[in-house]
Amino acid sequence: MAAKKFSIIDRIKSFRYAFSGLRVLFREEHNARVHLAITFLVIVLGVFFGLNTVEWVIIALTVGFVFVTEILNTAIEDIADFISPQRDIRIKRIKDLGAAAVLIAAIAAVLVGILIFLPKLLNYLFP
Repeated sequence: MAAKKFSIIDRIKSFRYAFSGLRVLFREEHNARVHLAITFLVIVLGVFFGLNTVEWVIIALTVGFVFVTEILNTAIEDIADFISPQRDIRIKRIKDLGAAAVLIAAIAAVLVGILIFLPKLLNYLFP
């Protein structure tokens, strides 16, 4: 099969599909909205405490990591429900593993937040 010729229209459509996925994520997934609220809080705190470039990069990568795992977990759950709408121990295992990935990402994000913000908070409270 020959490679399809590059098309700017197809590239634009691919962005439209991606944004459609984000709309679905934030409209239908409660945890994604929680992550989004925490992200806004972290941005406000980062501006308040004047994070440096390296700290912002770490925050951005960490936030991205959490959202990517949330998106992939949602996709896994949707595929699993499509394949097997009835309860199945194997599907449960697959969904549990996806949820565990999000949990690990969230724990890592909390640790990053503590490492970056706790010293700044302590310095602010006890100069």
